[in-house]
Amino acid sequence: MKKVVVITGCSAGLGISIAVQAAQRGHIVYATMRNLDKSAKLEEAAKRANVALEILPLDVASSESVNACMEKIFATQGRIDVLINNAGSGFVRSTEQASEEDIEWIMNVNFMGVVRTTKAVIAAMREARSGHIINISSVGGLVGQPFNEIYCASKFAVEGYTESLACYVQPTFGIKFTSVEPGGIRSEFANAALAHVQSTGGMLNDEYLPIIQKYIGGAQARGESAYQSCDEVAEVVIQCMESENPPIRTRTSAWSNAFCELKTAADPDGLKLQKEVYETFLK
Repeated sequence: MKKVVVITGCSAGLGISIAVQAAQRGHIVYATMRNLDKSAKLEEAAKRANVALEILPLDVASSESVNACMEKIFATQGRIDVLINNAGSGFVRSTEQASEEDIEWIMNVNFMGVVRTTKAVIAAMREARSGHIINISSVGGLVGQPFNEIYCASKFAVEGYTESLACYVQPTFGIKFTSVEPGGIRSEFANAALAHVQSTGGMLNDEYLPIIQKYIGGAQARGESAYQSCDEVAEVVIQCMESENPPIRTRTSAWSNAFCELKTAADPDGLKLQKEVYETFLK
C-alpha cells in the first residue's frame, strides 16, 4: 500500500537515506528540513536513485513551522500515514561543562521536536484510526554513556514518550508507535556534535580531559563493529514502516542489540511490556 510519509531532518545522513528508500518503495514522500539551502544533497541522492519526492521546510524547534508544514501536506494529500521523527542532534559534554542554553537546545530539538510533530498529526491519525509514528532514538535512549548524559537524557525522554503513547493510543485508536535505536552511524551526525563542542569552547583542560580523551580513543578503536551506514539503518526503518505489526522498539544491528541486551533481553521488541501496562491500567 502506498503511504504518505513525512520525514524530518532530511538535509543529511540518515534522513536522506530514509527519504530515498521510502520513495524507491513507491511511497509518497515529504522530506523536510529546517534550511532549504541545504537541500542539494537530498536532491542529488533522489536524482541518482531516479525517484520523486517533495522537499518542504520544517523546523522541529518551531511549532509554527511544524504546523504550517503539516497543514500543507494534509491540504494536498488529505492524510499523513507515517511520521518519521529523524531530526536531532548529538551533544558531547559533561554536565559541569554544559551551559544551561546548551541543555535547553538539545532537549528542545531531540525531545520537544518529537512532541511538536506528533501533536501536529496525531488528531488526524486518531480520526482515521490508523497511522504510524516512528521516532529515531538511539542505544543512548536505553544505556547512559560517558559525556553523553544530556544527549542520553533527551533520547530516554523520547523512549518514555513512545512507550507511553504506545500503551494506550495504539490499542485504542490503531496508531502504531516505534522507537528505532541505532548504535553508531557513519554520517555527519557525530562530526556535527563535535563541531558544536568546538564552537562553544572546545574540550576544556580540566580533570575531565583525560577521561574524554580515553572515550574518544575508544570510539575510534570500536570502529566498524559499532558503526553502520545510513542506508543500513534506513532499511530497518522502512521494514518497520511497512510491517503490519511493527515493534515498539528495535535496535538496528548485532552490535546495538548486544550493547543493550541487559536492558532488552526479557522483551526485545517492547510488545510484552506494552500489553502489561495496558492491562495494568486500562483493563
